[in-house]
Amino acid sequence: MAKTPLSILITGANRGIGLGLVKSLLASNPQPHHVIATSRNLGVDGSKELENLAAKEPRLSILQLNVANSATFSTVVKAVDELVKENGLNVLLNNAGITVKKRLEDLTADDMAQAFITNTIGPLMLTQSFLPLLKRAASHASDKPLGWQRAAVINMSTILASISSNNSGGLYPYRSSKTALNAITKSLSVDIVKDGIITCSVHPGWVQTDMGGPNAPVTIEDSVKGMLKLFAKLDYNSNGGFFQYDGSVMNW
Repeated sequence: MAKTPLSILITGANRGIGLGLVKSLLASNPQPHHVIATSRNLGVDGSKELENLAAKEPRLSILQLNVANSATFSTVVKAVDELVKENGLNVLLNNAGITVKKRLEDLTADDMAQAFITNTIGPLMLTQSFLPLLKRAASHASDKPLGWQRAAVINMSTILASISSNNSGGLYPYRSSKTALNAITKSLSVDIVKDGIITCSVHPGWVQTDMGGPNAPVTIEDSVKGMLKLFAKLDYNSNGGFFQYDGSVMNW
């Protein structure tokens, strides 16, 4: 990965795809100067592997962040600012998300609201909060072409967000909140590309995680390997796109 950003922040990085991305970035050559991983809860079993990794890896910083609580974002931004300093934050990877699996007959308004707060509103407001640091990174790396080595917002989406590919129905909270996230991706790609920041949505595949289940066809390692290759190739033509982990274009 010759085009490696100086800094990248990954939300929901205590397990699954997020943790897999952290591990691969730390093993890459060259490494980012700062890999910043967030977790909703620290000091618990669910974040133990990430915390143990941070104890051994000086380039890894971990911060507590609940993307559903935007009132705490300013504290996290301040902590990141102190890490990246004049270089700014090159990449914000909005990975944290939840799924609510209920039948239509059992679905409540609270179920829908919970999904939208975490999967849609949280990433948007976090991007807004980090915009000054992303702009700083883009300005600092103005000699570099558009891409994640300069500044990028990458939103973790899903094939289930694709309206045209929806042939099975159901999953109302997850599908609709991620479809809305795709709409946010498109708007951001129009609004902030002038600042040197590109934006895209990515489907990581049906992956063997707690959410995807053990029978999913894609391993975390293969998903992460493919996504990192994709991220390194992002450019102006990728701005506002929706991609699968292998680089293929997804249907809206």
